[in-house]
Amino acid sequence: MKVPAEAIEDGEQGTKRFRAKRDAILAAAAEAINEQSAKGMTFADVARRVGLNTTSVTYYFKRKEDLAAAAFENTLDYLLRMLDEAMVEATPQARVARYLALNMARLGRIHRGEEKAFAVLSDLRATEDPIRSRLMNGWREVFRRTRLLWGPSTGRAQTDIQSARAHVLLENTFWLPIWLTRYEPDQYARVEARLMDVFAHGIAGPGARWAPTLLDLSHDDAEPGREAFLLAATRLINELGYRGASVQKIASELNVTKGSFYHHLDAKDDLVIACYRRSFDTIADAQGRGEAEGGSYWHKLSSTVATLLDVQFAERGPLLRTTALSGLPPSVRDAMVERSNGIARRYAGMMMDGIGEGSIRAVDALIAAQALMAVQNAAFDMRKWASTMPRERAVAMYASTLMYGLFDD
Repeated sequence: MKVPAEAIEDGEQGTKRFRAKRDAILAAAAEAINEQSAKGMTFADVARRVGLNTTSVTYYFKRKEDLAAAAFENTLDYLLRMLDEAMVEATPQARVARYLALNMARLGRIHRGEEKAFAVLSDLRATEDPIRSRLMNGWREVFRRTRLLWGPSTGRAQTDIQSARAHVLLENTFWLPIWLTRYEPDQYARVEARLMDVFAHGIAGPGARWAPTLLDLSHDDAEPGREAFLLAATRLINELGYRGASVQKIASELNVTKGSFYHHLDAKDDLVIACYRRSFDTIADAQGRGEAEGGSYWHKLSSTVATLLDVQFAERGPLLRTTALSGLPPSVRDAMVERSNGIARRYAGMMMDGIGEGSIRAVDALIAAQALMAVQNAAFDMRKWASTMPRERAVAMYASTLMYGLFDD
């Protein structure tokens, strides 16, 4: 095997060249993971992005799994550095503001081409042990440090609320790159300020109480077998990512043959698209039923959110997370993001009507709606947390993070 020149070059200069090339490979791997998922990434594609041959890449990383793991660890290390920097602030609100500012600055540098995006972490659970255990330990450390932005916990109740707040903060910063593209770079500072305003003070208007109505989303299924397939697929894709949830695993989950899969759907891409459509239709149904509720727009909005969080915390029918986006063809991915933006705009409309009547704070409704999409989308990952308490309490506590803000009064 031909050894890269920097590997045999002596001295500090050789070390710098080695690290620079390794960093370039990791940046290219992150780009490939974000577009194609970790399982879809190939050495040949990474080599092409860096301008190397495949042999040169394999000198740095022997296996594709090692390269993907290194890219994920790079992300985890980056997050820990930002959290450490945020921790120097004196109060929880100042720490969260600093962490958000660091993320916004990073996205600004990426837009200007001064920095590459890091690998999104949606495929962590799809990796194999022992790599998976190592990466999940790293993620748990990121989560623990995020929770510490609110200070040390003094009891179970405080741990529960700080866990919800930490999760909502992280998921919002992960969701930011999806919708920030709708803003010009010179608007980033304004976006940051308006998003932090929602984090600090929430959405609820003065005196607005949490008393939602859980909406009835039940309906007769035209194809019960197909619906069962979509629910099983949604659960597995949420847990393992698009490429991690193989057709065989989905069929095994339902104890049917792979042939049964192709009876309901023509291809795996069709499956993910169908899962997204089912999820988006469920959200739109909840929004429509919420708008038809009597009372204030605060009641309409809170009833919609409570109902969808209840769906996410239940085993019977979760909504598909955005983790599947990285495995989809670009045209399909763009269509799914556009549908998501349409749902966010509907939330924004409800908020603007509520602002007009005084039941909802004067927030930037478009930005607050995207923050709400992140909360709704990520709630699936908090099922274990939610299972430790009555469902109604879990829904109220998780929703409070954006409805009333991330901080105690």
